[in-house]
Amino acid sequence: MIRKILVPVRGDGKGDNVLAHAAVLAHRSNSHVVVTHCRARPEDLLPFGVPLPAMFRKQMMKQAEELADVEEAGMRQELKALVAKLGLTLDGARHAGKATAEWVEETGKQVDVIRRHGRLADVIAVPQPDVDRNLGANTLKAALFRTGRPVLMVPNGVEPPDKLCEHVTVAWNGSMEASRAVTMTLPILGAAGKVTILTSGGEPNAATAADLQDYLLAHQIEAGIHRFKGSRKVGPALLASSKEVGADTLIMGAYGDSHEKETVFGGNTQHIVDQAKMPVILVH
Repeated sequence: MIRKILVPVRGDGKGDNVLAHAAVLAHRSNSHVVVTHCRARPEDLLPFGVPLPAMFRKQMMKQAEELADVEEAGMRQELKALVAKLGLTLDGARHAGKATAEWVEETGKQVDVIRRHGRLADVIAVPQPDVDRNLGANTLKAALFRTGRPVLMVPNGVEPPDKLCEHVTVAWNGSMEASRAVTMTLPILGAAGKVTILTSGGEPNAATAADLQDYLLAHQIEAGIHRFKGSRKVGPALLASSKEVGADTLIMGAYGDSHEKETVFGGNTQHIVDQAKMPVILVH
């Protein structure tokens, strides 16, 4: 079962939609949502490599601290209003049979906050990176590569559905990444109303979709198989197939090639990260 969902926020306007999606999943599993805000250290906000008089430096650090206080207070108030709207109980405690939430404020670097809290989370919910504004890429990367946990990527501009992870598609090609994605999300697959395995049938010398079907059945999870025509452009086929079968969430192994290689030259994971209009759970 999903018991802890981590939602890192940065005050970039993306947190509300991510939290709304996380709340849908939390209500489904009566889980606890931990909203973490990374507060920059005052010294990190000073001009790098520019010598400053001690008095001026002290004044700038004080102003940066005061600004951070104002930002934190504003985000706390926004969170209180939002969690009330989303039906979450915000008191920092877990309650049996209820979806709950808490606010955690950390000082330091975003990657360190995600690493600390993410490694003991069942799911980390992050926004889809906004390439045009250069927002969110580092958050997704930190969650994927620094925690080893499943990462729920919430698409931009898409309202949260009434149900999430009700009909789940699983991208399968027999790879280690795909296998890890399955085993890391067994609680989600087990709670889903319907599971569909997506495959092109190209699993040479690897476990087939039928093998995965048997494995899931051993975990009392019944899954169907949807085959699509194999091509070099698997990313678009996965999104199209998920839409075709009516799934609300796609689960897949992420970045079988290196992140840097896919970012520069393109790849199946990168296409989905850039183009998905549905929630995607990524596992690396």
